[in-house]
Amino acid sequence: MMAGKRSIFEDVGEGQKAPEAPVGGGIDARPKGARGAIRAWMVALFLLVVVMIAVGGLTRLTDSGLSITEWNLITGAVPPLSEATWAAEFAKYQAIPEFQLQNSAMTLAEFKTIYWWEWAHRFMGRFIGLVWALGFLWFWLRKEIPAGWTGRLLLLGGLGGLQGAIGWWMVSSGLVGTRVDVVSWKLAKHLGLAFVILGFLAWYVFLLGRSEAELMTARRAREGRLFALSTGLMHVTFLQIILGALVAGIDAGRAFPTWPLMNGQFFPADAFYVPDGQGGALPVWHAFLENPGLVQFIHRMTGYLLLIFGVVVWLRGRRSAHRTTQGAFHAVMAMIGAQMALGIAAALTAAHVHVAITHQIGAVILWVLILRARHLAQYPVAGSIQKGTA
Repeated sequence: MMAGKRSIFEDVGEGQKAPEAPVGGGIDARPKGARGAIRAWMVALFLLVVVMIAVGGLTRLTDSGLSITEWNLITGAVPPLSEATWAAEFAKYQAIPEFQLQNSAMTLAEFKTIYWWEWAHRFMGRFIGLVWALGFLWFWLRKEIPAGWTGRLLLLGGLGGLQGAIGWWMVSSGLVGTRVDVVSWKLAKHLGLAFVILGFLAWYVFLLGRSEAELMTARRAREGRLFALSTGLMHVTFLQIILGALVAGIDAGRAFPTWPLMNGQFFPADAFYVPDGQGGALPVWHAFLENPGLVQFIHRMTGYLLLIFGVVVWLRGRRSAHRTTQGAFHAVMAMIGAQMALGIAAALTAAHVHVAITHQIGAVILWVLILRARHLAQYPVAGSIQKGTA
């Protein structure tokens, strides 16, 4: 049937359905979840882990790590509240090699000092686990976790539980035989996993700072070569952190308070010798974990390697097409220089507590700055001529 004639005054399209608004792409159409709130939760966890790393470092520097000789997840959260319970805890400590061979003159008052450091470290671990669990349950029950993020958040909880298990495995290694410290390579695993957790948290904070659509757009401008170089720098930095833990584990930082030479030598004497306690020597491979001279020498040489590699990455980063990325790599280079200066100061002061803990916090700052620069190489922030950032 022919349609009726239109009036010459009839608006075009009158009586017809208005066209629907355009629908966004698949990424924009997906449920967003509470990205901002989850990011704030990640920031809180990140700050708590930083504090725990600092407290852990002070626990090691004050030789407090073996003051609590048992692991009780629930009852261990309550510190001694009476003189009787303090006496009971002190009696347990008096039964381990560290007291009998090294601290036999320690008083109850002195014991309380080292006990509080270790208790604070363990309390922080419990508190971080609680903050993670409550946060995850809150967002999960309210169905506010963005698509693809449930596994990432569960990974954090799993790594946190593993960290607690490794922590007790480490402490228990110092409670037997004739040991007066924990096994150094177990300490290195414990610290290394802490930095892995911190790295995931930082990366998640960076990702949640922009929408998925913004990240997808930024990914098209990624600087692959710079991303690969920053990944390599991240790996060398992680190795240096592990070596620093080995140095701390055997007090190697106090053995050679000179620089650039090590007590007048480039390579320390008896670097491959580790006594077996019976007049002989342990196999050579033990020296790479337990000889103070060799462990500190490797730590120093890796520090020089990190500096050289850092300069190479910085020279490439300063040529980035994005002003924000350039600034991120400038910050990395500045922190590498500061961290090296702190390392030299730590050696010259025989790992003085304040200098040594500042050096450890410097490692945290450098680690996060490298991750940020790496993130910006992968997801550059577009510059603006109007704002002067192009």
